[in-house]
Amino acid sequence: MSVLYDTVEPNVIDDEMLKTAVEEQGPSEEVGIIAKMEGIDFMDVTSLRLDYKNILKIDNLWQFPNLTKLQLDNNIIEKIQGLETLVHLVWLDLSYNNIEVIEGLSSLTKLEDLSLHNNRIAAINNLDSLENLQVLSIGNNNLTSLENLTYLRRFKQLRTLNLAGNPLSADEQYKLFVAAHLGNLVYLDFRLLDETIREIANVKYQYSIEELSQNETLERIKQEKEEQLQRELDKHKAAYVEYLNGPFLFDSMYAEDVDGTRLSTLPGVAELVDSYRTKCTEVCQSIFTYGLSHHEKRIAEVAIFNDCLQEAVTENQDAGARKIQEFESKNSELLYELTQITDQQEVDAKSLQYVQDVTKLMDDLITLELQLVEQLEDIIKDYERNIAELVSTFLETVQGLIAQIRDLENQHHEKFLEFSINMLERVLKGEMDEEMTDDLRVLFVDKDTIVNAVSASHDIHLLKIDNREDELVTKIKNWATDLVQKVQREELQRNRKRVAEINIYIDHLRDELDNLDVHEQM
Repeated sequence: MSVLYDTVEPNVIDDEMLKTAVEEQGPSEEVGIIAKMEGIDFMDVTSLRLDYKNILKIDNLWQFPNLTKLQLDNNIIEKIQGLETLVHLVWLDLSYNNIEVIEGLSSLTKLEDLSLHNNRIAAINNLDSLENLQVLSIGNNNLTSLENLTYLRRFKQLRTLNLAGNPLSADEQYKLFVAAHLGNLVYLDFRLLDETIREIANVKYQYSIEELSQNETLERIKQEKEEQLQRELDKHKAAYVEYLNGPFLFDSMYAEDVDGTRLSTLPGVAELVDSYRTKCTEVCQSIFTYGLSHHEKRIAEVAIFNDCLQEAVTENQDAGARKIQEFESKNSELLYELTQITDQQEVDAKSLQYVQDVTKLMDDLITLELQLVEQLEDIIKDYERNIAELVSTFLETVQGLIAQIRDLENQHHEKFLEFSINMLERVLKGEMDEEMTDDLRVLFVDKDTIVNAVSASHDIHLLKIDNREDELVTKIKNWATDLVQKVQREELQRNRKRVAEINIYIDHLRDELDNLDVHEQM
């Protein structure tokens, strides 16, 4: 059963609808009037109601990145979409719509309460990332399979579940099945699951639950291994040495080398290839080991820089805070005194002194900021030099090792070419008729053919080596460039923000004097 509006045109979630909704749900009375006049920043909105709006498509909600609660119930929504940026959502109501498939919720990892009541959903799925889910209301839908409910076993915090009104809830085994398979559940269809029902259910489904638990354990172990492998791979990628801890590079040389693969089946070639493979893998392992250790050095260098940067900023901020404290200590009672003094000359003198103190404070704060800018500029220049040296050292070492792989390839090529020419002589003499397959025979027609085949194989191998080297060089150079540019960009933003803060504070101090109710001279 779903809500339908056959005679009313669907609405679009546009800025006007959002503005109206925010104003309606905002503060009332005088505070509300002021908010409407000044405008409410969507960034500040944490709760939004868009129910009963005849909405067909979810859109434009990216403007509310800090939403924690969203009501979209009683509309005509057909597809869950447009919620990807609402990563802080804790509570979401999509009940009484026309939704058929659960989707578009993968980024809502903080979601605790989800209502999909009264839609057209036929299967519970696509909720894997909602690890914090505690309440799920999905009654009055088209759920027919009790087995589908085992999907909910992954949500260890799920305590409340509403399935009433689905075809499966009419099954005589419904309550026992849920009680047995969802052991952490406390409330089902708004009623407490009593222990008697749970005990009966556990006995009835004992063996199926044990089998299910075993399968889940095996699946969890498998998933943990996959996650561990992925974490390791991510670490290797960060060090730019992924797939160099084994024969991956060597194997990739032959992956597209048709002629080289054919020739490697010749009698006596296996030993030649195996020797090359072993030596190549050893050098790759050296690159891999060095890359990981050097990655740790880069991490350490970044950490030292960040600590040094933060220390300089903190010291400067503390110095600025002391200047402000000195000013406030000196002038804390002055403004009050100005409201009590009746002598105009004394008022003018104290006002002038206050203005001079404010000006001096501004000069002191700006001077501190300029000093910090110069200090950070020197720190960043040193950092840039250190990063450049690290990159240079890394590339010098790694490219030297890659040059060894290239030398191994050249040596292998020379031996393989010599072997192939000798093999050609035997083929032409008819000594290899039994060992020679049709695929190989077409390569041993004459010297030019076999030389071209071996050379083509060599070119493929060199290209793979060159491409891997280029990839590594490009990545670490881009890392260094992006790192320094990011630091420079953040420092510029910090400086602009600090200068703006100083100006705002100084303007505030001046406004305090301007707005002061000073006694007029009698």
